[in-house]
Amino acid sequence: MAIDGTGVPIRVIDAFTGEPFTGNPAAVCLLEPGGWPDENWMRRVAAEMRHSETAFAYPLPDGEGADWALRWFTPTVEVDLCGHATLATAHALHTDAGRTGTIRFSSRSGILAAHTHAGGSITLDFPAARLAAVPVASALTEALGAGPEATFDTGGLGDVLVVVRDEVTVRALEPDLPALARWCRAENVRGVIVTAPAAEPGTGYDYVSRFFAPAVAVDEDPFTGSAHTALAPYWSRRLDSTELIGLQASARGGTARTVVAGERVHLTGRAVTVLDGTVLAADG
Repeated sequence: MAIDGTGVPIRVIDAFTGEPFTGNPAAVCLLEPGGWPDENWMRRVAAEMRHSETAFAYPLPDGEGADWALRWFTPTVEVDLCGHATLATAHALHTDAGRTGTIRFSSRSGILAAHTHAGGSITLDFPAARLAAVPVASALTEALGAGPEATFDTGGLGDVLVVVRDEVTVRALEPDLPALARWCRAENVRGVIVTAPAAEPGTGYDYVSRFFAPAVAVDEDPFTGSAHTALAPYWSRRLDSTELIGLQASARGGTARTVVAGERVHLTGRAVTVLDGTVLAADG
């Protein structure tokens, strides 16, 4: 599909929050039917927006097994899965339609479903990450500035899950980002999820996390929906509960209610639109 410069709608939507200027902002570009525009154009739009991810989607004809095709780009690369930008896209589509219901997205990670509830919250149905314990790497410990209790490969998610002693350690992290980027590139991983249990019962959440991906131009992500496809199974086993609440302890913050259902993870959160505009640049 050619972009001729007459204008493509784009929005900035804060995901996994009900308050503007918190949660994780994603740009959402809703395209006309007919296939993808030039890939370089999508990369340049994502670089211009400078959010951790920009989502591009277009409607599919009946019989395709999904309702919309969906792709995600950081300012530098395309990624296989992005939770907060998927939630933001579902929010945009349901806002336009003015109704609740389920939308199915065709993506590089398969068919993903997003269900909008009557109260405005959205539940994402994502594949659960397959965790495998791996040795703690000294270079990773040095880059993080904290000693992990355990580390896990997350399979197709492409991240490393790092478990540290307590919530204080997670919140106090000041990683050496250039060193962490070098380690991620050398190990061919997207980023590093750092997590610990909530400091005390009754805080309103069960575990905390932060996510760093400097190798793909995301020094720290405000809230990472896809990371919770690894966090939820890990904490579900450790805390012996299928239903949990995760807090991402970034400066902007964000929370998700997670339910582990076999090989799937259901993530529920809210979103709010903060900007509505038009991309005028053509792809030629």
